[in-house]
Amino acid sequence: MIEVQELVKRYRKAGRNAVDGISFSVGPGEFFALLGPNGAGKTTTISILTTTLAPTDGRATIDGRDIVSEASEVRQRVGIIFQKPSLDQNLTAEENVRFHAILFGLYPYRPAYRLMPAAYRRQVEELALLLGLERQIFDPIRTYSSGMRRKLEIVRGLLHRPRVLFLDEPTAGLDAPTRRTLWEHLRTVRRESGTTIFLTTHYLEEAEQADRICIIDHGRVVAEGTPARLKADLSRESLVVDAADRAGLRDELARRGLKTEGDGPFTVAVAGAAAHATLKAIATPLTVVRTLSPTLEDAYLEIVSRAEGTAAEPTAAGSTDGEPGPARQARR
Repeated sequence: MIEVQELVKRYRKAGRNAVDGISFSVGPGEFFALLGPNGAGKTTTISILTTTLAPTDGRATIDGRDIVSEASEVRQRVGIIFQKPSLDQNLTAEENVRFHAILFGLYPYRPAYRLMPAAYRRQVEELALLLGLERQIFDPIRTYSSGMRRKLEIVRGLLHRPRVLFLDEPTAGLDAPTRRTLWEHLRTVRRESGTTIFLTTHYLEEAEQADRICIIDHGRVVAEGTPARLKADLSRESLVVDAADRAGLRDELARRGLKTEGDGPFTVAVAGAAAHATLKAIATPLTVVRTLSPTLEDAYLEIVSRAEGTAAEPTAAGSTDGEPGPARQARR
């Protein structure tokens, strides 16, 4: 559904490429997450794929259509939930949706909702009901909360039934209940329509649901795989143990060649089934036994830390990659 080959974006007067030869592919119906710290190139990449920014080099296709030579056809096949709100504050919610539908050529222009085709009115009613906006759909956008506005943007983005839905920080600034509601709806959409979802986010618990994750840093791909694979490859399972005879436990662990962290309780790095074998082998009576399984956040921070020390991603004067908040905003 998405094919990216050696994609490059270089801003004028920049010292380095903002996107530096990245390649990846996304299958039909897949949930794909693109992660990275501030300035990594995430928003630049998503802007190129949605045809709002021209690449400097490389090639990319959406549903077999080239993003440069067939940009109009690509735009017909994608839906976009922008990082920043994109609703017209002077219109009602329904007017925003109607304007979107007319721009996409889904329905002819009519000056009032009651004059629109029955198919449009039925579609708006169904989507509004699904997201709990049926009572507010004719209210001005300026009266909406941030959560309601984000819900409406999803309604609008799905109106033309896109093959790919791009989500650029879709839940930034939303409270936990609203974020949960939005993701429940998106899971339903994906299950019922087979929509491919392409996500960028700082909330790593959202990326944990993805089929595959691609991590980029300084415009380059630094890791790719399923959440489970990234955690298994780049983070270690650990045991936390302690004993009344802490000095004796420390000595025993050292004799067994086990490296420990801390002055007690002790953290011992192990791998998989080795945790059980390690516990059976320890003769010192233990008062604390706990396992620490790696999280996606652990793997992400480990990957990003390996890239530290390289130059920051360049941008043209006055241009940024548009990614708010620190990379460690993911920590809760």
